[in-house]
Amino acid sequence: MTTQSEAILENNLIKQLARQGYEQVLIKDEDSLLSNLKKQLEKVNNTTFSDKEFDTILNHLAKGTIFEKSKTLRSRFQLTRDDGESLYIRFFFVEDNSKNRYQVSNQIAQEGTYKNRYDVTILINGFPVIQIELKKRGIELKEAFKQICRYKRQSFWVNKGLFQYVQLFVISNGGNTKYYANNPLAALTYKQTFFWADVNNKNITELVDFAHSFLDTAHLGKMIGQYIVHNETYKILMALRPYQFYATEAMIHQVQTSTDNGYIWHTTGSGKTLTSFKASQIIMDLPEVHKVVFVVDRKDLDYQTMKEFNSFKKDSVDVTNNTQSLVDQFVDPNSPLILTTIQKLNNAISSNRYTSKMTNLRNKRIVFIFDECHRSQFGTTHQTITDFFGNSQLFGFTGTPIFVDNAQKNDLGKRTTKDLFDKCLHKYVITDAIRDQNVLRFGIEYIGRYKQKGNTLIDIDVEDIDTREVLDSPKRIEKIVDYIIQYHNTKTTNREFSAMLAVSSIDTLITYYELFKKKKEEGLHNLRIATIYSYGANETDLEAIGALPDEQLSQAAEPALVYKTSHSREKLDEFIADYNQMYRTSFSTKDGKQFENYFKDISKRLKEREKENFKDKDRLDIVIIVNMMLTGFDAKKVNTLYVDKNLRYHGLIQAYSRTNRILNEKKSQGNIVCFRNLKEATDEAILLFSNKEAKEEIILPDYDKIVNDFNEAVIELLKIAPTYKMVDNLVNEDDQLSFVQAFRKLMRLKNVLESFVEFSWEDLAMTKQTFYNYLGKYLDLRDQVRGDHEMQKTSILEDVDFELELVHRDIINVAYILKLIAKIKEEKNAQAAAKQKKNIMDLLTAEVTLRSKRELIEKFISQQLPLIDHIDRIEDEFQKFWNQEKVLALGKLCEEENLDQLQFQALINAYVYSGKEPIREEVFKCLDNRPSVLKAREIGERIINKMKNYIQTFIEGMVG
Repeated sequence: MTTQSEAILENNLIKQLARQGYEQVLIKDEDSLLSNLKKQLEKVNNTTFSDKEFDTILNHLAKGTIFEKSKTLRSRFQLTRDDGESLYIRFFFVEDNSKNRYQVSNQIAQEGTYKNRYDVTILINGFPVIQIELKKRGIELKEAFKQICRYKRQSFWVNKGLFQYVQLFVISNGGNTKYYANNPLAALTYKQTFFWADVNNKNITELVDFAHSFLDTAHLGKMIGQYIVHNETYKILMALRPYQFYATEAMIHQVQTSTDNGYIWHTTGSGKTLTSFKASQIIMDLPEVHKVVFVVDRKDLDYQTMKEFNSFKKDSVDVTNNTQSLVDQFVDPNSPLILTTIQKLNNAISSNRYTSKMTNLRNKRIVFIFDECHRSQFGTTHQTITDFFGNSQLFGFTGTPIFVDNAQKNDLGKRTTKDLFDKCLHKYVITDAIRDQNVLRFGIEYIGRYKQKGNTLIDIDVEDIDTREVLDSPKRIEKIVDYIIQYHNTKTTNREFSAMLAVSSIDTLITYYELFKKKKEEGLHNLRIATIYSYGANETDLEAIGALPDEQLSQAAEPALVYKTSHSREKLDEFIADYNQMYRTSFSTKDGKQFENYFKDISKRLKEREKENFKDKDRLDIVIIVNMMLTGFDAKKVNTLYVDKNLRYHGLIQAYSRTNRILNEKKSQGNIVCFRNLKEATDEAILLFSNKEAKEEIILPDYDKIVNDFNEAVIELLKIAPTYKMVDNLVNEDDQLSFVQAFRKLMRLKNVLESFVEFSWEDLAMTKQTFYNYLGKYLDLRDQVRGDHEMQKTSILEDVDFELELVHRDIINVAYILKLIAKIKEEKNAQAAAKQKKNIMDLLTAEVTLRSKRELIEKFISQQLPLIDHIDRIEDEFQKFWNQEKVLALGKLCEEENLDQLQFQALINAYVYSGKEPIREEVFKCLDNRPSVLKAREIGERIINKMKNYIQTFIEGMVG
């Protein structure tokens, strides 16, 4: 079985799908694809089309992006027939899957930039809707993912763009099988590929089992019709993961078969908002349901959830600004879905002012869905809602349920999530999510212990008592501030990520902020730091965040203009003024709206860092908080939580989980830096919300264990290439692949190690220089693959993910190199200057973004640097040199390819501005003579590749 070939996998899959009801159809090229589409659309629409009518349909189908075509697939098209009559054409039947026609084909060929053949294609009503790419058993699954990326670049867009109607990709090597939604290349990452699973979260990895379960026509029709979500904010498709699917199905079944309540336990960070949106969307369309009301318990979550809901379906919810607005939505028959806070909902049903309007709803079938129900449902409001709405059905979503162990006693006694919502309809705990790589593990460090000795505080390395006097000591807090300043770059990969600092009280927060500000004014750091807090006098609720009893804190996650003292408000106004100066904004606390906008602006700076067009000037490094944002707030570019407060149970897991959202290879874990003794509380929380064996799965091993793993990986690497020079002797591609995989493992481990403050190359079995020597060879192989690709030579390395995110370090840029060049000029000793030059060359070889600039920078150092009389002139002279070389290179390129220089320069400018690669026709307009048909593809591709190399060398990375 381990040697089963790709061809056998392909044939067996096609036979299996034929047994499952798929019609096997022979489609070998673009013409037969279109011919089949016409026949299928005629059958499902019970008509025939003339050639002219079908051309009209094809012109309609050719319009739009992948995102827009996904909507077109689910829409109707009004066709004006040759005789003038109108007919509505259906492309896919969402509401009745039995009307859809399923086919399977293989080896469909399309020619764009290159000619490609696709493994297995599932067609629904003639549209290629599922594309399956296979690799033989034993081959890395990521290679199939990379192959699809190549097809998207090279050929999916040709022939009316029909392959842009693909909704889902499936990749498999027989033993491992995953699926993911079709999106533009910029939005695709292997991190967004998922295993399918059964209802108990057991992954279905074998291709045979996956095809039986996932590719069953009834299930696939439901996935395509109901469980692909259009994200309007990012213009991407989102396919529900299996646990989201099963939770939604369980809620729908509960509504259709009973009036019993229920709750969903899906761990923090697993996408509860998407699940709850999809459940709300389907349930609100059920004939037996009058309305769906989605309830949150904080104003900040009200805004965030509204924004997320509207990103899934534009204008799907209208946030209620006040209770009157909420009541109006309740009585409006055109508002089937309402989003509100629990406080406003309580006002609507408790106040005599709204009784006349709300009374008519008492016996209506209203489904309530509570977000983060571990916080909102343990006071009297829950009882008030159930008493008022006699025919209601309640569902709760939580990542951290309330059990007997972590329940707080109130006027109604100790109540658990089960007491309030009855049955758990589906469970997906943190260990499930980490196993599936849907969230990251935590790297936890416990830093600094303190004890009293006379009137001074000293560092010790043992556990000790945490007295209030010690914890609130300004000397202790200053030590922590100094620590954060020293190690923040280490924790956040040179500030590529942001961090939160959670502290125990507003007074302590003020001390922290003012210390950071003082040290910034002294020139000791340039971190961008902000803070936000509020104090709701009537909202004290330790259980909301799981704080230990010695923390007399408010839950205070809702922006509210009620402060503990006037002093705290005056201080916050000072801090907001600093923020305004830093970002040229104009927020204050003078009214609720401005304060709310301040909160939104902070949130936006953290959340939008993941966007491609995010500007570094908008970056926020650290936000200091008491409780706000420690639950319900998600930002993928937050990777570190500094903790100087006591947390427990669900509050601890919720807070830690701000850091563990999946992003890319560079973000390998969520970093938790504890300045309190939270080890026992952490172990208790993990035990409560997973199982007693879960600790090792949730928390990264300690530093020494990862060092040992690195050193063992070095031994394996040296078996393949005992020295870095011997990598050149690996002429067999299988040996080259082994080296790439072995060195990539080293890079991953090094990436994790560098997040530890005690990281030192002296602990490793490989020196830093040797590592970067091997890295240079690793990147040489990457460049070789690119060269093979340009020559249309197939390489087994072409599908390998070189994970360049782990190589690139933002601090290493042209400006940084110029500073190092200045040091050469400053060196009086020739030997020291030569060593500095060698260090620069090694750095240029290893740094992926600068390799293309290496030769020219070396030329500048050798020829121009000796002529410069003062280091202050280096930057200006380098820019002059660079511009001259840029002009010469462009002239040479145009001369070699017979290009009109002005037109070609305009083409380059358009590419740099838009990021959209020019098509061959645009290139040919720059040529003196149009090439023959036989030579056109080769010449067009060669010129585009030369243009890319030119841009990479002279333009990319030269600004900033």
